[in-house]
Amino acid sequence: MNVDQSINKYEIKKCPRCGAKFECKVGNITQCECFTVKLSKNEIDFIKSIYEDCICVNCLKKMKQLYNENRVLKSFEKIKPKFK
Repeated sequence: MNVDQSINKYEIKKCPRCGAKFECKVGNITQCECFTVKLSKNEIDFIKSIYEDCICVNCLKKMKQLYNENRVLKSFEKIKPKFK
């Protein structure tokens, strides 16, 4: 495989979360849709703990939101007893 082929390498995958087909650009990650979703290390770890492979960009955004909602709920649970 020459350099040009490896840079343009992509794969059609099925999202394990929603079942949608999407194009994964493993050979050129900066051109992949997922590159547009900015994730913290904790968000990445959370998603990796559930899914072993790539998920589509829509599910990636939803998982980011879910992680942050859960983080807020956990924070609230910690301070909730102070308001009783």
